[in-house]
Amino acid sequence: MQAGLEHNKSAPAITTALGYNQLLATNSVEVVAESGPHFVKALAALAAKLPGPEKTALEGKIAILRKMVAVARSVPDAWNEHQALAGTSKGLAIHALNLDVDIGPYLQTQKLLDSVVFARRKGYAETLTAGELEMMNLTGDGNGFDMITMPREWRVRVPTANFFQRGGYRDNPVAQRNNVVAKLIAATDAHMDRETKLQGSKELAAALH
Repeated sequence: MQAGLEHNKSAPAITTALGYNQLLATNSVEVVAESGPHFVKALAALAAKLPGPEKTALEGKIAILRKMVAVARSVPDAWNEHQALAGTSKGLAIHALNLDVDIGPYLQTQKLLDSVVFARRKGYAETLTAGELEMMNLTGDGNGFDMITMPREWRVRVPTANFFQRGGYRDNPVAQRNNVVAKLIAATDAHMDRETKLQGSKELAAALH
């Protein structure tokens, strides 16, 4: 799913945010630069177990991914550098990896794992709830971490606008409707609680246990 198309598939997209985890093009470049070699290794191990035609097809993808890792690593490991690269044709090609059935899941899950690791490094010892993880994903690890570690008495007063770039807040009606931190977290928790009751969610949960 691309941002803006949740309820109207013919509507214009509002950002480059893509997939279950809504990675921006810059996120995709950053994840490939930092974790791409791990993806290559995991896919190579998978390819080694496949029969002829499937192995050949996956090895072709791995060769392309290696080139994309080199491109992503051709600039310094900094957000502004990744953002500039993401706006080029090669950067958007890297972002399109999210659509690939073999490579896309690695990007999506790595971004979530990076947020968990960030919280641990900051000394957050508790297990992140789905809503807390979404705050870090939605606003960036640093801003999201500030939201979830904020004293509860502050949450009912601090505006959600404080945690978004101006354009991102303008294009996010959920954050606008839930205009203080407590409301946004509560709305996110409620939405996730509803989603976990859907049949697809139940089947996924069963498959992972």
